[in-house]
Amino acid sequence: MPLGFETPEIGETAHGRARDLWPVCRSLTGPGVRETLAYLQKILPDLQVHSVRSGTKVFDWTVPKEWHIRSARLTGPDGEVVADFVDNNLHVVGYSVGVDRELSLEELEGHLYSLPEQPDAIPYITSYYKPHWGFCVSQAARDGMKPGMYRAVIDAEHVDGVLNYADLIIPGRTEEEVLISTYVCHPSMANNELSGPVVAAAVAEWIAQQDNHYTYRFVFVPETIGAIAYVHEHLDLLRLRTVAGYVITCIGDDRSYSFLPSREDGTLSDRAGRLALNSVAPDYKTFSFLTRGSDERQYCSPGVDLPIASIMRTKYAEYPEYHTSLDDLTLVTPSGLQGGFEAVAQALAIIDNNRTWQIKRPCEPQLGARGLYPSVSTKNKAQQVRTLLNIVAYADGKLDFIDLCRTIEAPPADVLPLVQKLLEGDVLELVMF
Repeated sequence: MPLGFETPEIGETAHGRARDLWPVCRSLTGPGVRETLAYLQKILPDLQVHSVRSGTKVFDWTVPKEWHIRSARLTGPDGEVVADFVDNNLHVVGYSVGVDRELSLEELEGHLYSLPEQPDAIPYITSYYKPHWGFCVSQAARDGMKPGMYRAVIDAEHVDGVLNYADLIIPGRTEEEVLISTYVCHPSMANNELSGPVVAAAVAEWIAQQDNHYTYRFVFVPETIGAIAYVHEHLDLLRLRTVAGYVITCIGDDRSYSFLPSREDGTLSDRAGRLALNSVAPDYKTFSFLTRGSDERQYCSPGVDLPIASIMRTKYAEYPEYHTSLDDLTLVTPSGLQGGFEAVAQALAIIDNNRTWQIKRPCEPQLGARGLYPSVSTKNKAQQVRTLLNIVAYADGKLDFIDLCRTIEAPPADVLPLVQKLLEGDVLELVMF
């Protein structure tokens, strides 16, 4: 699997896919999730969609009913439209029960949500596990609401149905697996929702074109309950086969890169993720597992204990547009998505190439006799020779590829081709994969 990427079109393609998925009203269950997964199946034809029936117990949780919403509108005393689901699907509290009633502004207050500190933003609010209804508006719109009678209409229902998730298995030379998980349950938000599935899909397309040592498992689930259901159905297999993996979320803006390690830290995922981000963006930010907030909570939980970390651009809850209508397709950019793809692909390539080598004979090899010493000396060639000799110096059968790169302070994309030359020149031998 290569460590370099000549794929500048991936960001544009991913952004186009995000635009296609933007209008879909996703939630934990229901038509929006199915529509999103059906779209992803067109990109990844081998993606398999699965169902778990409402009411099914999954560990300590119960799969909820499907939420079907058709329309919603809040109108004011003079018939003015205060909020309409057609204009923005964040206007309705996620999972709202149906309602059709008139009530005063005072009565409405308990069903109205806004952000005083962000007057132009519509907040993202949900009430998944307690019956409730509500509307979300900008603070500016709320400040303009005058006393009087308002009509609240939400045409929605909860029905027995299924929770849907999807997975894609790309076989490698071994049954050991790398897990990539992302979620498909939020309505129209670009970084917090759509960046994850479109980057994961792009990575899956790329992985399918490579000669892979590991098998790759891509999972698209509703966050939390979907991951719990997936672990519930696949726990023994996941514990047996998973050697590394990442949750992919908030990976499409241009501001920064972020890394959240697995609960245990120090795993193959953690080491490869840090090395990859150090190559892509040396100023990336590392967060503690104590600040976890996505499905790493399930994959790393005691009793599951998978080595799953998170690679992100700006981490969830660390940017002002998070969980608001301001998290839109101007915040997520083609270049941001491209960078997110490259960070994840680099980490996976490092994992897939992580081997241990050792020198075959004592003392430095004679590089010239093996055609490994450049005939013309330049600054770049001198650095290449130094890296070659550093590889030889530390190829003791103890340091794997990741630790070798870190020890000799060389980028993995530079080290791997030189290792290959040294193998071909009968200088190194493989000790362990």
